[in-house]
Amino acid sequence: MISETLVSRWAVDSKDKQFLVSTIGRAYAVARTISKVAKELGINIESIRFYERRGLIQQPPKPEQGYRHYPEETVNRIRFIKRSQELGFTLDEIVHLVQLNDQPCGQVQELAEHKLTTVQEKIANLRHLEQALIELVAQCHSNQDDNHCPIIDSLQPGMNERN
Repeated sequence: MISETLVSRWAVDSKDKQFLVSTIGRAYAVARTISKVAKELGINIESIRFYERRGLIQQPPKPEQGYRHYPEETVNRIRFIKRSQELGFTLDEIVHLVQLNDQPCGQVQELAEHKLTTVQEKIANLRHLEQALIELVAQCHSNQDDNHCPIIDSLQPGMNERN
């Protein structure tokens, strides 16, 4: 599926849109349909279409015959999106990151610092939850009365005042 050609001018499709970036030297044209991109990246086709609708990636032009072919730049953008999601960024935040791509690093750093603060707050809340659960489990272990459960009691309105 990879063809090697010498390219020295812009190649355009029938709609006069840029189809292949030309440079003097070797160009590698990789025919990647939406299904091949999805399979390669371990996502489903609808995710790619969703990213297109959200403006995160551009839909390639439709040739007169055959399927759309996704360039390496688009595949790399999808990788960027997936990696950003793995780091906990929402799609709205990723849209902002993509827009900041050509901006000073300080703006990107500000967004990352905000995300870090959010993550640290979530971790702190989880630590509080962990401690509360440790205490409740300890109460269960020391509970001698099978007729009531300290965990259930703690969840009942007005019962927290007894503990």
